Amino acid sequence: MNQQWNTGTYDKDMAFVSRFGESLIELLQPQPGERIIDWGCGTGDLAAAIAGHGASVTGIDASPEMIAAARSKHPQLEFVLADGQAYRSEHAADAIFSNAALHWLLDAEGAVSSMAASLRPGGRLIAEFGGQGNIASVAAGLPRAFGAIGCSGKLELPWYFPSIGEYAALLEQNGFTVGLALCFDRPTPLQGGAQGLVRWLNTFADGILSVLSPDQRTEVLTYLEHELKPQLFQGDQWVMDYRRIRVAARKNF
Repeated sequence: MNQQWNTGTYDKDMAFVSRFGESLIELLQPQPGERIIDWGCGTGDLAAAIAGHGASVTGIDASPEMIAAARSKHPQLEFVLADGQAYRSEHAADAIFSNAALHWLLDAEGAVSSMAASLRPGGRLIAEFGGQGNIASVAAGLPRAFGAIGCSGKLELPWYFPSIGEYAALLEQNGFTVGLALCFDRPTPLQGGAQGLVRWLNTFADGILSVLSPDQRTEVLTYLEHELKPQLFQGDQWVMDYRRIRVAARKNF
């Protein structure tokens, strides 16, 4: 699967990703002089916001497009092209922050062990990402859409949406003490009016759709628009059925 990111479209149409992440910074409570890693930093806006509190921030992301955009937008910060399922920080961090990224890391064990290895004893992890039932409408609709055009064998879903119990247990198994674990519905209005769902799919499901011909891709998008409209189109906009996990944990001494 080849997930590509158009960072200009991402920042414009998917600005809600950073906007919803701002409250997560309040939970992080970054302090001057702290070393903090933004795990899955995207185009770097939240890393810059954390740095605004006086912390020393490094952003990591596996997408060359995202890292290039982050470096261009925030040249004063350090951004590293790295796989969050295997990265080990050379210098132990005081905290790891992650917003809307961990559900892209299918090797959840690898990601959690990597974060644990990158924190100092007593260091904290503050994260929010898709939980069990996140975008359930799309996750259920895609197999039907691919099946309708005879391409079921080409479908590969790239997301990891665990239950709160599953993820808390994974953290504990990797040397964390969990202080907060929430799973909550967060209906999210999309930009773009009637085109909102197609724009969302072309951004977040690009890797899924990239295995199709242009005509097949159009068929799948049309199928999903028709099937999901009664459920997700409200007034004059699409509202995506997001369900999030938010966790706060500390690495054991």
